[in-house]
Amino acid sequence: MDSSLSGFSIHGIFQARVLEWAAVSLSKRCQYHSQPPLRQPKVSPDLPNVPWKIPSSLLPLLNTSPSSQELEPYSLESLFVKYGARFYSPTNLCFRDSISASIHHGGFDCHTCLSVTRQRLKGRAMRPDCKIILKPESLLDCAAKTVAEKWAYERVEERFERIPEPVQRRIVYWSFPRNEREICMYSSFQYRGGPGAGAASGAAGASPAEEGPPPPPGAAAPAGSAPGAAVAGASPGLGSGAGVAGGGSGEGLPFRRGIRLLDSGSVENVLQVDYKPKLDTKAYASKNYIMLPSLCSSKPCKTIPQYHNQEIDIDTVKIQSISITTRISGFHLSGTVTEPATTSEPAVTYKVAISFDRCKITSVTCGCGNKDIFYCAHVVALSLYRIRRPDQVKLRLPISETLFQMNRDQLQKFIQYLITAHHTEVLPTAQKLADEILSSNSEINQVNGAPDPTAGASIDDENCWHLDEEQVKEQVKLFLSQGGYYGSGKQLNSMFAKVREMLRMRDSNGARMLTLITEQFMADPRLTLWRQQGTSMTDKCRQLWDELGALWVCIILNPHCKLEEKSCWLQQLQKWNDLDVCPLEDGNYGHELPNITNALPQNASHSSDSLSRPRRTVFTRAIEGRELHWQDSHLQRIISSDVYTAPACQRESERLLFNSQGQPLWLACARVDALRSHGYPKEALRLTVAIINTLRLQQQRQLEIYKHQKKELLQRGTTTITNLEGWVGHPLDPIGCLFLTLTEACRLNDDGYLEVSDMNESRPPVYQHVPVAAGCPNSSESYLSLAMEVALMGMGQQRVMPEGLYAQDKVCRNEEQLLSRLQELQLDDELVQTLQKQCILLLEGGPFSGLGEVIHRESVPMHTFAKYLFSALLPHDPDLSYKLALRAMRLPVLENSTSSGDTSHPHHMVSVVPSRYPRWFTLGHLESQQCELASTMLTAAKGDTLRLRTILEAIQKHIHSSSLIFKLAQDAFKIATPTDSSTDGTLLNVALELGLQVMRMTLSTLNWRRREMVRWLVTCATEVGVRALVSILQSWYTLFTPTEATSIVAATAVSHTTILRLSLDYPQREELASCARTLALQCAMKDPQSCALSALTLCEKDHIAFEAAYQIAIDAAAGGMTHSQLFTIARYMELRGYPLRAFKLASLAMSHLNLAYNQDTHPAINDVLWACALSHSLGKNELAALIPLVVKSVHCATVLSDILRRCTVTAPGLAGIPGRRSSGKLMSTDKAPLRQLLDATINAYINTTHSRLTHISPRHYGEFIEFLSKARETFLLPQDGHLQFAQFIDNLKQIYKGKKKLMLLVRERFG
Repeated sequence: MDSSLSGFSIHGIFQARVLEWAAVSLSKRCQYHSQPPLRQPKVSPDLPNVPWKIPSSLLPLLNTSPSSQELEPYSLESLFVKYGARFYSPTNLCFRDSISASIHHGGFDCHTCLSVTRQRLKGRAMRPDCKIILKPESLLDCAAKTVAEKWAYERVEERFERIPEPVQRRIVYWSFPRNEREICMYSSFQYRGGPGAGAASGAAGASPAEEGPPPPPGAAAPAGSAPGAAVAGASPGLGSGAGVAGGGSGEGLPFRRGIRLLDSGSVENVLQVDYKPKLDTKAYASKNYIMLPSLCSSKPCKTIPQYHNQEIDIDTVKIQSISITTRISGFHLSGTVTEPATTSEPAVTYKVAISFDRCKITSVTCGCGNKDIFYCAHVVALSLYRIRRPDQVKLRLPISETLFQMNRDQLQKFIQYLITAHHTEVLPTAQKLADEILSSNSEINQVNGAPDPTAGASIDDENCWHLDEEQVKEQVKLFLSQGGYYGSGKQLNSMFAKVREMLRMRDSNGARMLTLITEQFMADPRLTLWRQQGTSMTDKCRQLWDELGALWVCIILNPHCKLEEKSCWLQQLQKWNDLDVCPLEDGNYGHELPNITNALPQNASHSSDSLSRPRRTVFTRAIEGRELHWQDSHLQRIISSDVYTAPACQRESERLLFNSQGQPLWLACARVDALRSHGYPKEALRLTVAIINTLRLQQQRQLEIYKHQKKELLQRGTTTITNLEGWVGHPLDPIGCLFLTLTEACRLNDDGYLEVSDMNESRPPVYQHVPVAAGCPNSSESYLSLAMEVALMGMGQQRVMPEGLYAQDKVCRNEEQLLSRLQELQLDDELVQTLQKQCILLLEGGPFSGLGEVIHRESVPMHTFAKYLFSALLPHDPDLSYKLALRAMRLPVLENSTSSGDTSHPHHMVSVVPSRYPRWFTLGHLESQQCELASTMLTAAKGDTLRLRTILEAIQKHIHSSSLIFKLAQDAFKIATPTDSSTDGTLLNVALELGLQVMRMTLSTLNWRRREMVRWLVTCATEVGVRALVSILQSWYTLFTPTEATSIVAATAVSHTTILRLSLDYPQREELASCARTLALQCAMKDPQSCALSALTLCEKDHIAFEAAYQIAIDAAAGGMTHSQLFTIARYMELRGYPLRAFKLASLAMSHLNLAYNQDTHPAINDVLWACALSHSLGKNELAALIPLVVKSVHCATVLSDILRRCTVTAPGLAGIPGRRSSGKLMSTDKAPLRQLLDATINAYINTTHSRLTHISPRHYGEFIEFLSKARETFLLPQDGHLQFAQFIDNLKQIYKGKKKLMLLVRERFG
C-alpha cells in the first residue's frame, strides 16, 4: 500500500473508531481453523451477513452520502475485506517461521501474517495430525502498526479530535522496533542471513521483493524509513547464531552479550512512558491550571533545534529564544541492566534510557559510558526485553500528564524535591526559569504550554535510527591512521559492509554513515603526502577507495531517493572530486598515463602523441550516474514483470543496456547493484536476466561477424580489441554483481543461523536450482545456470591488459574472486551443459574471446580461468577440456611474432628468453599461473602418452621461464614416481625432457638454482635408466659446464649408489665409466683449471686416461692455473702415491706464489709448509731445488723462520722412495741449502722490522718487542749470530732514537 503521507487514503478517523469497533466484533466472531499446515483457509461460509448502521462520522471515509446510508448496508466481513487490506501487507518474520493465510472473498486477497512458534526440530517432523489455529490480527492492530511506523504522533493528534484510549495504547505499543535484525544491525558488524537478508520486510508494508518496481525519484518512500519488521517477541532465536566482526565466534560482542544479559534476568525496572489522552481545552479553562500542550505540540517544538545523541541538559534549556541542546521527540523506555559479578569485579548496575519513534530507536543513553559506533550490550538487552516481553513492561503517563493530575501542593512538593535531589546541577537553571515565569513580559510566557520530552514525536522531527556520528568519525580516523595494519583494513571493510546492510534495510543512515566515512577518507593526511611525492598509495588503501566509490554509485542510483537528496549527494561528490588529493581511479598519482587505444592493431606501438586520459577519480562513475534514471518505460517493464520480453531482434533493446561503443555493461550492472543494495532483489533479478539475454545476443552477433572474417584473420595472425573496458577487474565488478544477484536467489538458508562476515568459521554456501520465472524466454533455465554462464562470458572476454600496477593486480584479484565463487557451485548435469556450451562458444569466439584462435599480443592471459574450466570439464568432456587448456597456454606478450628453427622440436631451439614488456607489472604472477595450468594438465594426463606429448610441446613452446619449467619437471617427476605404486615411464620421460630444456636455457645465464637443477636432472636420468645417463654424459657440452659435468654429473653417474640403484651389470658399468672418463678428459682440455683434479679422479682406474689427465694438468700449469689449484692437484698426487709428481706440481705452484712480508696469515702458508715438508722428505736434492723457489716467493719472516726450523728438526729423505737412501744426519744452517734460507730469513726480519717501525704506535710496542725476541732466535742460529743481532739492535737505537719510550723498552730487553 502507498504509505506516503500525501497519498494515505485511510485516515485516523477510521482507525480511531471504525477499526476499534469492527475489531472488537471480529475478535468475537472470526476464528478460523486450518486443516493441515500451510493450507489457505477460507472465510467460514456460515459467517452471518449482518447489516450494520453506518455512523455519520464514517460517511466521509466511505464516500457514502447520508441518503444512501440505509440503501447500502455493509456487512462486517465486507468492511474487513474492503478496508483492512489497506492497512496491512505481509511481513517476513526474521527469526521465526511465519504462516501467511489468505482470506479469499470476492476475488480479493487480504493477507494476514500470523506469528507461529516454529515447530521444526532437527531430526523431527511435525505430527501429521497437528492442526494450527490461525487467528488473524485485529483490524485495530493492523491499523496501529501502520500508523505507528509511518506517522509522527503529533500528526495523529492533530488529525483527530478524539482518539480512543485502546487505539492510543496500540499505537504506542507498536511504535517500538519489532525486528531484532535492526537491533543486531546497530550493535554488530555485518551479518548475512541469506539472500536479501538485509531487505527488511515488515508488518506494515510489503517486503521489498513484493513491492513491484521501485518508485521514481520524487515519489519515494520517506527518507529514513525502513520497511517494518517482525512482530514483537517474534525472534528469540536470533541469539543462537548472532555475532559480529572481529571476535571469532562473537561471544564477547555487544549483541551476544546483550542476549546473555537478557536471558540471565539482568534487565529490571523496565518502564515505558505511555500515551497521554488529548486534553479538553474547555475543561482546562474551567480550572485554574495553566493549559499544557498536546502530546507533542508543534508550537514549542518548532522553536527547538533538533540534535542527535544527547540528553536534555536542563542548564541550557531556554524556551523559544534560548536554544535547547537535545531533540525532544519520541517515546521513552528506561530500565536497569546489571552486569554480573566476576572473580575480579563486583556486580555493576547501569541505568539505560532509550527514545523511540516510528519503529526506530532515535537516541540511547547508558551509564556504562560506551564510546563506540554501535549500541552497548546494555542497550541491546533492554531493547530485546521490550521486543520479547512487551507485556512485562510497566507503562507510565508522560510527565506533562502526571503534572496535570497534581494539585498546587503536589506540584510544589514535586519541584522542591527535584531541586533538592539535584540542587548542584539544576538550582541555577530553576531559579532562572522561575524568574522568567514570574515576569509577565518574558519570552517564556509568550508561548502557551511547555515542551514534554516524554510525549511522542513532532511532525518536524527527523525519523532515523540513532547513529553516533562523532564515534563514526573517530573510528574511521583511527583505522586510517593505522595505515591498514593491525586489522584496520578489515574493520573498514566491515564498516562498508554495514553501509550496504543499512541500504538493504532502506535505512537513511546508510548514506549518512557513508558520508561520514568519506569525509574522513578525504581528510587522510597521507593523500597530500602521496600527491607531493608522486607515489601510489598502498594496495590495501586502493581497495578501500574502490569500495568507497562503488558504494557511492549505489547511493546515486538509489531507486527510491528524492531528487533533492540526489542533488545534494552529487554536489558533495563533485566537491570531493575537484580536490587535487582525490585519488584517481587507476591508482596513479605520479603522472597521467597515455590513453590505451582500444582498437590497436597487433603490432602497433604506443605513439608519443597519444592523447592523455581525462582525469577520472574514484567518484567519477558516481557523478556520471546523475544522468541515469528509472523512468524509462522499457526498463520499468523489465523490472516490474517476469513475463516481459525485450524485443531481442531489434537493436533498440541492445542500446538500452549497451550503447554504440559497447561499453555500458557496468552501467546496467550498477543498476542491478543499486536495486540489490536497496532491497529490491526481485527487480534486480529481472534486470540481471535481461542483461544476460542482451549479452547472449551480442555474443551471437560477434560469432556471425567472426565467421565472415575468420579466414582473413587467420591468414594475418592479427586481431584487434574493441572492448573499451574489461569486465573483469572493472572498478564496479559488473560480472561479480550479476553472479551474486543470481546465486543469492538460489541460496539455501538456515533461519536459525546468522553468518557473520568476520567469523573464523563460516559455513560454505549451499545452492539449489531455482527456475527462472515462468513466462520468461529463459523459463527452462535456472538462475544458477545463468550465474555460471555470465561468469564464464565475463572471464572469457578478450580484453587488453590495463596500465598500471594496481589495475593489473586488480584484474588478477577479481578473476580469482570470481573463480572462488564458481568453485562453490556443485556441478550437476544442468551446470555441466552450461559449462560445455559456453566453452565451445569461447573457443569459437574469435577476437571477441580470450580463448579464440587469434588474440591480441597484449590480451590478458586466460591461464587461471582455463585451469578452472579444465578441472571442471575433465570428468565430463576430456577432449574439450584438453583442447581448451592447450589453447589457453599462450602468453603472446612473451612470444616472438616469428619463430626461428624447427618449432616441432623445441629442445633444438636457441634458449633466448624474450625481454619483459615493461607495462606488464604482474608478468611474474601470470607466468606462475601458466605453470599451474600446465602442471594440472600433466597430472591429469598421467599414463596417456599422446596427451603428455602434446602437453610437453605446448610447455616447450609457450613457457619462457626456466624456473617455472624446472618446477614443472619436478612436479612431473613426483607424479611419475609415487611411493606407493609403480613408476609411470611416459611421464618420467616428460620430466626428463623438461629438465633437459631447463639445462639448455640456463647454460649460458646466471641462475642461483643451477646446481640444484643439475643434481635433480642426474637423479631424474637415473630413474629413467642407464641409457638416459649415457645420453647426458655423451651430450654434456649442450647441457652442462665442464665443472658441472665432471664434479656432479660424471661423479654421480659412476658412484656406487647409482650402480646399486640401477643394478648394473659389468658391461653397463664399464660403459658408464668409459663415458665418464671421456667426459672428464674433454672437460679437462676445455677447462683444466677447474676440471683437472676431477679428471684425474675419474680416470684413476684407467692408466692411460690417468696419464693423459696428468699431462693436461702439467701443460696447464704453465698457463692459467693458480698456485692453489696446483697445490690441490699436488696433494692429490701425493695421496695417490705419486710423491715425485706431487713435488713437480708443488714446485710449479711455488713459482706462481708471492707472499709479502706482512702476509703472515695467508691461506697459502699451509701449502708452502707442506711443499717444503714434501721436498725435505724426498731428500736433500729436492729440498735444495725447492728452497730457491721459496726464497723467491716468500718474504714473510715468520713463515721463513718456521720453514727453517722444520728443516733442522729431522733429517731429509724420510719418504722411503725406492732406490734412495736417507743420510740420517741433520742439516746445518751454515751449509747449503739451508744457508740460503737462513740468510733470507734474517733479511726478512730486518726488512720487516724497519717496515713496522715506520708506522708503529705506542699500543703496539709490546707486540714489537715480542717480534724482536723471535728474530733473535733466528739470528742466533749461525755461530756469529749474537754479534749480528747486537749490531742490529744498535742500528735500531741510532736510527729510531726519537722513539725514546720504545728504545727504552728495547734496552731493557736486549741491552
